[in-house]
Amino acid sequence: MKRSLSLIALAALACGTASAQSSVTLYGRINTTLEHQKVGDTTANEMDNNSSRWGLKGTEDMGGGLKASFLLESGFDSSTGAAAKPGFQREAWVALEGAAAGKLRLGNVSTTALYSATADYVSMHNHDTGSSSDALYFYQGTSTDTVAYTSPTFGGLVVDAQFGLNDAGPTGKRTYVLVGNYDAGPLHLGGGYVNGTDNSGLGGTRGKQFGARILYEMGPATVGAYWTNDKIEEVPGAGNVKRNAFRFSGMYTVGASEFHGNFGYAGKLKGDGGSLDGTSAKQFTLGYNYNLSKRTKVYTFYTKIANGENIAYGLGGGSMALVPGGNAPDASSFAVGIRHNF
Repeated sequence: MKRSLSLIALAALACGTASAQSSVTLYGRINTTLEHQKVGDTTANEMDNNSSRWGLKGTEDMGGGLKASFLLESGFDSSTGAAAKPGFQREAWVALEGAAAGKLRLGNVSTTALYSATADYVSMHNHDTGSSSDALYFYQGTSTDTVAYTSPTFGGLVVDAQFGLNDAGPTGKRTYVLVGNYDAGPLHLGGGYVNGTDNSGLGGTRGKQFGARILYEMGPATVGAYWTNDKIEEVPGAGNVKRNAFRFSGMYTVGASEFHGNFGYAGKLKGDGGSLDGTSAKQFTLGYNYNLSKRTKVYTFYTKIANGENIAYGLGGGSMALVPGGNAPDASSFAVGIRHNF
């Protein structure tokens, strides 16, 4: 009997030690808007999900500066409650991290490091989600089946390198990413390169993208901008296509209020035969956030995409189509929403 009690006590002590060294956290975000949208002459009133999600993350401190960690994240439609995709398709990885060696992750890392350093970094009003997402950014490459390395900080500089295995099965392309981010007080710089599966909507065999970003904080005001240069290889009917795009964004805070604005421009597509007329586009967004707490806000925004006559960038980002000889519609949305983080 005494021996059994001793074993129970030792087991309880071991569990206490393990729980002191490791943790698992449930987290998430519910982000929903009511919107009045217009595409061309067609209008609609609807409730929209803005990348709502939930997940599990955990760490284990193994001593000597070595840590293991994981993250599993799943998306859902906050307007219906339905899962956006089965399983943890938003993000799923396991990692080892050393204080002097950096962090190595294996799995689905959610986004490429170049997207995080450019478009996502300067999208301050609604975290690049929903109908006000950056419609003009080409989300090149993929982040599944990825080996991702993040270096320690060297004088404010952090380097990210990612290698994605065969994206989209045997017909896909491997993704290569190299990015640097530099922080010096109020100044934040970033830039790099991605080479992977083409997701521009042009149907190319491979997409290559250079990008750079600057963000500067001046008390209550924050201003930022990014620039990208894209090359899409072997586009049907156009050969290799190039394009430049940029975006400016700003935020001004007064107490719990945030005032936001951004403007983006995508230049003409340039194929092997010269520039493709009517393929430039603009987007601007005005937004207001009121932070009820650190985790909950109410907000409103208006966004508009002014398309060239032969190209159609869509609300929500990540959708673009050529409309040869056509009259591509403009698109806009006025929204009010609630976001809660848990």
